[in-house]
Amino acid sequence: MSRRKNPFDELEEMFERMSRQFDEMGGQFSGGMNWQTGGVSVDVVDNDDEYVVTADLPGFEKDDLDITLQENRLRISAEHESEIEEESEEYLRQERSQRSVSRTVSLPDPVDESNVSAEYRNGVLTVSLPKIGESDDSHNIEVN
Repeated sequence: MSRRKNPFDELEEMFERMSRQFDEMGGQFSGGMNWQTGGVSVDVVDNDDEYVVTADLPGFEKDDLDITLQENRLRISAEHESEIEEESEEYLRQERSQRSVSRTVSLPDPVDESNVSAEYRNGVLTVSLPKIGESDDSHNIEVN
């Protein structure tokens, strides 16, 4: 019994070649950063009584997020895994993907860890970090 050739084999091979080329090119422009792992775009606002950190995390679910605060360092990370399995008479396809991002923000003033709150809506995370004490000096926030 002869096996029919899958008409999508050539297309899939072409997409794999293109993907490898884009990965190689991306390394030149992003300082070697892989497109599947990377940083999170954040905005940090210094209000009088709190810091507000807003992070763009499109494509992630609330359960994918991990937020930690330790020694005035706020770490935001997200990881998402998916698996697609498709079967037919002529072929079997199974794909897996993993995407993870992270970012750490160093805060110049101590924050009240017991009153930190976070909200995640429509792919945007907002973390409110109340300050412990007032300071007359203005500080720049270093974002790593």
